[in-house]
Amino acid sequence: MLKYHLALLLYRFFLLINLPVIIIVLLIRSTKHKAYRQRLTERLGLLPGGLKSGGIVIHAASVGEVMALKAFIEQVLAAYPELPVTLTTFTPTGSAQVKKLFADRVQHCYLPLDIWPCSTLFLRTLAPKAMVFMETELWPNLLGQSAGKNIPLLLVNGRLSENSMKSYRKLSWLITPALQRFDTILPQSQPHRDNFLALGAKADTCIVSGNLKFDISQTAEISNKQEELSQLMANRGPVWIAASTHEGDEQLILAAYKKITLNTPKLLLVMVPRHPERFEKVHQLCLDAGLSVIKRSSNQPLDDDSQVWLLDTLGELMAAYALSDIVTIGGTFSHIGGHNPLEPALFKKPVIVGSDMSNFAEIHRQFNREQAVIEIPAQGDVSTTLAEQVQHLLDSPQQAQNLGQNGYDIVRQNQGASAFSLEQLSRLLAGNS
Repeated sequence: MLKYHLALLLYRFFLLINLPVIIIVLLIRSTKHKAYRQRLTERLGLLPGGLKSGGIVIHAASVGEVMALKAFIEQVLAAYPELPVTLTTFTPTGSAQVKKLFADRVQHCYLPLDIWPCSTLFLRTLAPKAMVFMETELWPNLLGQSAGKNIPLLLVNGRLSENSMKSYRKLSWLITPALQRFDTILPQSQPHRDNFLALGAKADTCIVSGNLKFDISQTAEISNKQEELSQLMANRGPVWIAASTHEGDEQLILAAYKKITLNTPKLLLVMVPRHPERFEKVHQLCLDAGLSVIKRSSNQPLDDDSQVWLLDTLGELMAAYALSDIVTIGGTFSHIGGHNPLEPALFKKPVIVGSDMSNFAEIHRQFNREQAVIEIPAQGDVSTTLAEQVQHLLDSPQQAQNLGQNGYDIVRQNQGASAFSLEQLSRLLAGNS
């Protein structure tokens, strides 16, 4: 324990003396995304006035985590209407998603930098009864301070991939004690639990819960947004969505699209970049490819000659999935590790991915096993193979329907992690009352 305290002290000192550098990095990043220089005081632990203390703090790093936690947060709000729930993020896009999904039903602020004075101010202002973190969000200083104040700590949807393990093993002197600060860790699956245990988590605190990402449903908000988008689409079809694309994905997808339109000239490509700061660049890529492109933000209806619809907005992807015929997941061709295939599966849409789904390895294995996905190998001319697979699904509606149904069945059969996570949170709150 003495060794850990010395390590934590060094960690705190290192971050503290590098605070000016961290702020400069945020300011540099803000040149492309101005939101990073807004609300900078929250990064330092100076929270907005009027936040209520003595509630539950739930941390979701960015958009994907906010979406994955939605069902769990809704259950927390219903179970504890008397407690303020503060939902923190670390990115501006995550912040925007919180406001879009929950409005004033939750309190919101950024989680401060993991530096002793910043986290001290944060904890002093909110004085939480419990704190909930997600997946691999390990903040050694904040966890240590919270445990010192006897604040129950819960890690939900715990995920430790093999890639993360390689990095964390090098920092085991810091990570292992941080994991042991959690009162309960809820890994997504047994392999993830094994990895947590290998890093030093306590076996009696580590309980497999299932994956929160399965707990999704079509809400009234999604249905309303679906209707709004359909008015602009003017019954265009067929529709191919390229979702959550990254650098390198778009060129490949645009090349595939041009091949497909030789046989299916009316195909509409809905391009959805993962990061808002890339909207303009992707728009230019579409123009450079010689394609007709309309931005969603223009609120302009599509016409028969529209080829690409650039979804340069936030919070509309789920509704767009409902209006699609085929979905390709980005980040699977560019070594990012992929994004969530469960969302299109909720709407029974056939899913095509590239060769890298490492961020969703277990879910991807399920999809492969149940014939709910088409995977494009990295070998050969990837854009041509992608074009051939999209065209095949357009020409084989029964196979497309079967793929979508199989994915939907996987979603429904694996739901329940949110309710289990709520049970564990309730147990911690009861034990600390």
